[in-house]
This record gives sequence, structure tokens and C-alpha cells, in this order.
Amino acid sequence: MTARPGSGYTSAIMTPEDHPAPALPGAPIGFVEFVCLVASLMALGALGTDAMLPALPAIGEALGVADENRRQFVVSAFLAGFGAAHLIHGPLVDRFGRRRVLLWAIASYVVASALAAVSASFTLLLAARIAGGATVAATRIGTVALVRDCYHGRAMARVMSIAFMVFMVVPILAPSVGQLVLLFGDWRTIFWVIAGTAAALLVWIWIRLPETLRPEAALPIHPRRILAGWRIALTDRMSLGYTLASTMLMGGLYGYLNSIQQIMFDVFRRPSLLAAVFAGTAATMAAANLLNARIVMRLGTRRIAHSALAGLIAIAGGHWALAAGGLDTLAVFAVLQALTMACFGLATSNFSAMAMENMGGIAGTASSIQGFISITAGVLIGAVIGLAFDGTTMPMIAGFLLTAIAAIVLVAITERGTLFGG
Repeated sequence: MTARPGSGYTSAIMTPEDHPAPALPGAPIGFVEFVCLVASLMALGALGTDAMLPALPAIGEALGVADENRRQFVVSAFLAGFGAAHLIHGPLVDRFGRRRVLLWAIASYVVASALAAVSASFTLLLAARIAGGATVAATRIGTVALVRDCYHGRAMARVMSIAFMVFMVVPILAPSVGQLVLLFGDWRTIFWVIAGTAAALLVWIWIRLPETLRPEAALPIHPRRILAGWRIALTDRMSLGYTLASTMLMGGLYGYLNSIQQIMFDVFRRPSLLAAVFAGTAATMAAANLLNARIVMRLGTRRIAHSALAGLIAIAGGHWALAAGGLDTLAVFAVLQALTMACFGLATSNFSAMAMENMGGIAGTASSIQGFISITAGVLIGAVIGLAFDGTTMPMIAGFLLTAIAAIVLVAITERGTLFGG
């Protein structure tokens, strides 16, 4: 850390060693409740994304959007706001604490969801979706910072895996919730359900979650300090390398999210099975993260993540070959996509822990720049994949394959050619 001579101001430029922020000796509330709360925070954004999928045709019809590919913007706008706002929330949670920022952000998300529910035009809906994504982004920053406040290394990966397993219940159920709501209401009701869920989580945090940021570890909001934190995160080999690798995989995931509704409706012509197929892929991701939580302390993050990434490439490559040969039936698609998602879950949960390993003293700031890169760039990659939809599954599968290949190249560079280590 350096100080300007005669200014009395220190903390303008710092390194993680200046604020080592040692992990607390465990969760500030009961471990099970802590994991469930972390999972709920992670799931709030997923609910805002996945519950929309069955409603995209109804939204397009109600708001005069005839082009099916343009309807994907309901998802992409949310994710774009979610990614861009990471740069704002990171410094805030490092200065004002995790709890306070989470409370204000979730309250704002309730308002944004209500605005989406009453939108009278597609433009206003997209604006509300951007605002909703921007506000709920604090839940990702806060989640990573909360866990990093209390755990690090393999223990952090274990907690994140358990939380991710619980969190995956939402992607499993969200499309079904959307379809169920459409039986009793219209697409606007889905946004009211999201607003109500966010309000309930707001009350839970208000009552139960104490602040985990130590007062002495609070960092000032100062441009030089923030830029210094970003520089640390972007020049640390592990942080940058695994952030870029995660970016590639997130691009594949967002391509899937953008394409799955049209694949089920237009390719396989089984719209009623959208929720079931989506649940199957989400369930394998949940199972993979449960497995990771059980084995990561013994096998290590690298061995698991690198093996999963290699498996993802093999599965996506085989799936692409089958699709190119005209053999991609609904059953084949569902099984191979579920296996792809299992590998994705194993890789990304460990990538996140490895990217944050050296960032303890600037957890919020580091998480913000990492999230901004992986989500914003991932959204752009996913949008390209989604807009390439041509009435077949080929663009989506090719997207997963190419992004996974790019990810393993980046990992190899990061690890200086040494893969599958402990």
C-alpha cells in the first residue's frame, strides 16, 4: 500500500497482503442456514432468467414482437444488466459491507420486477429487465464475498458446491413455475411472483444475516483504490486465467439459455417438455456439485475442474457429430445435454474458487471485475450463439464445443501447460 506524501491518506493503492482479511472460523449463522441463504441469493438471479423461458412466445405476442430470435432479448437484457453492474457492486460491498448492499439491492430488484410486470411496450420491458439484472447482480457479488469472508481454498470450493447444488433447485423448478403461472395468469404474473420471492429473501437477510466484513477490512471508495484492485485481479495469473476460462463456458451456457425454448418448440415440437428437459439438465448440474463437495477436499480443484472440462469437450464433440449426422433425437439431446451440464457444473464451481484464491483482501472488488468479464462477455458470446439458431440444434451444440475448447486452451496457458494437478 502507498500513501500520498503529506495527505494522511493511505489505502489509495493496495495489494491483497495489505488487507489479508483472514477467513472467519466458519459461517456467522448455522452452517445449513448459511448455505441455504447463499444458495437463495445465487438463485434469485436464476429465477429471473429461467422462469421467463416458457413465457417468451406470450410476451412476444402481447408486445408485438414477431421475430422469435428477438424475443431472446428478454433473457439477454437481464443478463447484460447483471454483468455490467458488477463493476458497481464490488466496491460497494467492500466499503459498506455485504449485508447493507444486499438489502438495498434486493429492495431495488423488487421495484424493477414490478415495473416489468406493468410494462406496456417491449422497450420498457427490456429497460426493466436491464434494471432488474443490474440490481440483482449484487447477490452474486455479495455471495462470493460472504463465502470468502468465512472460508478459503478447498473449503470455499466445498461450500460453493453445496450452495450451488441447493441453488440448482431453482433452474430445475423455474420453467415449471413459469408454466404453472401461465395456467392461472399471464406472463406479467411471473414478474409479480419474482418480486414476491425477492421480498421474502429481503426479510430473511434483514432478520438473520449479520455483517461478515470486518470493520478494519473495509476499503474506501476511491478511484485509485478501485483501479488498483482491478489491476491486481487482472494481473494475477490465476484470477485472470480462470476468469477468462469461465467466460468461455458461460458463453456456452447463455447460448443454451437463449436457444432452448426455440429448440423445444421448433426443432423437436414438444413445448410441453421444455420444463422437463430443462429440469433434467439442471439436476445433473446439481448432482455434479454435490459430488464436487464430497471429493474436492481429497482430489483438489484442479484435477476435478480440468477433468470435467476435458469431459465436456468429448461429450459436446460427440453430440455435434450425432447432430451433423441427423441423429439428434429428443432423447439423445436430453441425455447428452444433461451430461454436458454436469461437466459444466464441476468445472465452473472450481474455476470460481481458484480465481478467488489470492483475492481475499479485495474479495468484493475482485469478484466484481471477474463477474463483469465472465458474465458480460459471456452474454455477448451467448447472444451470437442464440441468434445463429437456424431451426436445428447444431449452432447451440457447436457453441458449447468451441467455448469449451477455448476454455481448456486458456487453462493450459494459465497453468503453464500443466493440467490435472491437485
